[in-house]
Order: sequence, then structure tokens, then C-alpha cells
Amino acid sequence: MTTNPSRAGRREWTALVVLMLPLLLVSMDVSVLYFAIPEISADLEPSGTQQLWIFDIYGFVLAGLLMTMGSLGDRIGRRRLLLFGAAAFGAASLLAAYAHTAETLIAARAVLGVGGATLMPSTMALVRTMFTDPAQRAKAIGLWSGVMTAGIALGSVMSGVLVEHFWWGSVFLVNLPAMALLLVLGPVLLPESKNPSPGRFDLLSVPLSMAAVLPVVYGLKELPSEGWNVRYAVSITVGLLFAALFVHRQRTSASPMISPALFRGHGFTPALVLNSLSAFGMMGSAYFTTQYLQSVLGKSALQAALWSLLPSVLIGAAAPVAALLVQRGVERAYLVTAGFVVGAGGYGLLALAGTDSLWLVLAASGVLAAGIVVVMSQLTDLAIGSAPVEKAGSASSLLETGTEFGGALGMAALGSIGTALYRHGIPSGAPAPARETLGGALAVAADVPGRAGDALAAAAREAFTDGMRGAAIGAALLLLAAAGLAARGLRHIRVRPEAETADAEEADRLSPLGGAPSGGV
Repeated sequence: MTTNPSRAGRREWTALVVLMLPLLLVSMDVSVLYFAIPEISADLEPSGTQQLWIFDIYGFVLAGLLMTMGSLGDRIGRRRLLLFGAAAFGAASLLAAYAHTAETLIAARAVLGVGGATLMPSTMALVRTMFTDPAQRAKAIGLWSGVMTAGIALGSVMSGVLVEHFWWGSVFLVNLPAMALLLVLGPVLLPESKNPSPGRFDLLSVPLSMAAVLPVVYGLKELPSEGWNVRYAVSITVGLLFAALFVHRQRTSASPMISPALFRGHGFTPALVLNSLSAFGMMGSAYFTTQYLQSVLGKSALQAALWSLLPSVLIGAAAPVAALLVQRGVERAYLVTAGFVVGAGGYGLLALAGTDSLWLVLAASGVLAAGIVVVMSQLTDLAIGSAPVEKAGSASSLLETGTEFGGALGMAALGSIGTALYRHGIPSGAPAPARETLGGALAVAADVPGRAGDALAAAAREAFTDGMRGAAIGAALLLLAAAGLAARGLRHIRVRPEAETADAEEADRLSPLGGAPSGGV
């Protein structure tokens, strides 16, 4: 006989609000430097390479340490790791705000990445621990997904407002009150949870995981801006080789960092794959829409950021509505499939854009994001709900790492399609910088007097829009294919209540099959 899982009360929902603070700030830090970099460049005078590292080091460290920190949280306690990460994030924010050299700012951004890697999987693992009722957990994860997505959009806007009224360091100081609040309220509101029998920590898996993730993410992120390059191809190949070594280590180690048993969970693997495809769609569109608003329509950076907030209205409503539909009995497979179809519809709208289609592009972005947020919230709930509680940190970190890979791959693949079509559309006699990027073409056109410069700028904007339309068509087809995979792969999957899951795991353990999975795709 099974018992119903306990329902969360006011304490747990209050704790969720506290958890959303670091989540919001970690996601905002991805884009918070968009408007601060000119003042940073004037003040610290970084070299071109240093400026790139100021931008990128945060995301690279975050991606490289997610799996390590997820596994570590399962072992030492998710709340303990969360509070450690909050302290590190706050201290690094203070150091970054008052950095006097580019090297100091790069180091501070690296520590921010370490803190972010502890916060992301810990918050999701604690949500898994606090909300054992499937309906409540779906609602909590829907809110979690909406906050994370909105944070990326809010980061650039907040950066522009703060830099306009204060100095560039203020974009980091806003982290301090939220981290202080988490350090005060976390020990009171958040339960401690960890794997009671974690085994020893596999130190060799740490460098292997970083060597697998970092080269691939680096190569994929650089491809859209510079095109296919031997250096980036080698980087991706090296990362894939280390990924194979990492997988072999996890399958043969007596105490792996990432337990292979996670992938035998009911629904975990399809959730992981489909979530990566949804990240592909989300980040692939961002590569085009930000450039379109600024370089095609001529908006300033702050104007573009403010306009890009409009689609967030749909984002904020999508995940809670999806959670409500699940509570009303709508099958998860239908919701995920519908989310992918809606996302494909957003790309379909984007494929209709011209060089003066502000509202159409904003509508396309909103429809796309709403569909993808529905997908991500449902797949996150499926993956976390199908994982054992003692491995919630590892499951969360794998999901986040898949999101990083999917997003980087989306920017690389769709960016490459757009770049190829752009170069095909530029007149053959145009200068080399104009044939490389839209920004290069506009810079060249500004130096060419009269109608020739105007004609080059118009041709470049049209060529970029053609590239955006072509990439949108490709992405729409991919999301429709993902919808088909979701409809086929998720149709028989259910997330069982905690007590039923525990009973099933015990039955598997005692069965002659030695814990063979009871279901799957």
C-alpha cells in the first residue's frame, strides 16, 4: 500500500522565492556586461583578448563545472553547497565591482562562474527535495524555468539602466543584497538533503568532465562569428574524445561522478535529449534577433534591449499555464509536442520578416520563447521527477549541461546557415569586411559617400534578413522533428509519486533481474 506524497506548505513556497533570487542573478550575469563593456574598456583598457575573456570566462567556467558541482552537492549536501556558492558569488561580485585591472576582473568573473555552477544544480535539486507532490513540483519548476529565462533578458536591460546612472561596477553590486538574503534565510527555510550513501568522490572525473565540456562549448560558440576554422574543429574533436573517456570512466568506475543508473530512469534520457533540442531553438534565434534590432532596424543597444522585453510577457505566462494544464489532466507528451509546434510556428513567423518588420520579429520571438519555455519546464519536471532524490543534484547538472550544449550548437548551426546565406547575398564586388558580417558592411558603408554607401548598407541588411529567414526555416523543421520525437517518445511515460517510486525501486532491487528498468522509451 502506498501513501500520498506530502504536500508543500507556506514554508516551502517561501523557500522557493528565496531560491529564485540566486537563480535570477546567475541567469542575468550571462548578459549583464552588454552595456557595461564600453565603460570597462575605457577604465581598465583591456586588450582585445582580455575583453573576450571578460565576456566569456563566466559561461565557460559555469558550463565546465556543472557536473562536478551537481555530484558534489549530492555528497556534501545541496543546501551547504548552495550557501557556499552564494558566499563565493557575493565575494566575487564585490571584487568585480571594484576591479582596477582587467586581470582582476577576469579572475572575479571566473569565480562568479564557480559560484554559478554551485547555485544552478543546487536550486533545482532542492526544489526536487521540497516538492514531492508531482502537481506542486510541476508548478514550482514552471516558475523556476520562467525566472531563469526572464533573467537573461533582464540582465542586459538592467545593465543599460545602471551604467547610464552609475558606474560599471554597479552591475555587479546588485548581486550582494540577494546573496546576503539567501545566506540569512537559507539555513532557516531550506532543508538539507544529500545522498546517504554517495561513495567516494571520483577526482579523476573532474578534469575529464571539464576537458569534455569546455573545448566543445568554446568551438561551437566561436563558429558563428568566424565561420568554420581548423582551430575550432580541432577544439570540438578534442572535447568529443574526452567526452568518450568521461563516459567510459562513468561506466567502469565503482563510484562514478554521474551514475549510469540515471539514464535508466523512466523518462530521463528522452527528457535530456529533447531539452537540448529546445535550447538549440531558443539560443539559435537570439543570434539573429539581437543583430536584427540593432543593425537592421538601427535601434541603439538599450532600445533593442527594451524592445526585447516585450516577448517576456508571453514567457512569464507559458510555464504556469502548462503546469495548470498538467494538473487538469493534459498528457505531458501532448504539451511538449504542442510546445515544439508552437516554437516552430514562431520560427515560421520569423521566416516572413523583411528589413522593416519590428512587430513581426517581436511576435515571432514571443511565440517561439513561449513554446520553448513550455517544453523546458515540462522536460525539467520529467527529468528531475524521474531521478532518485539522492541523485537530484547530478540529474540537475546533466540537464543544465545539456542546455549549454544545445544552446551553443544552436548558435553555431543556425549562425552558420545565416552567415552562408548572407555572404551569398552580398554583391561580389563588395570589400572583404562587408562580405564577412553585417557589422563590417555597415562600417564600410559609413565610409563610402553618397548612394554607393547607402546601396551597400541596404544590400547588407537585405542579405542578413535573407540569412535569418533561411535559418528560421531550418530551425522550424528541426523543432517539428523534435515534436515528432516527443509525441513518440513521451507518450507512455509517467512520473510516479515518491512513495510509488520508492516501492518500485525496492521491487527492482529484490527482483531476479537486478534492478532492470520497468519502463522506458
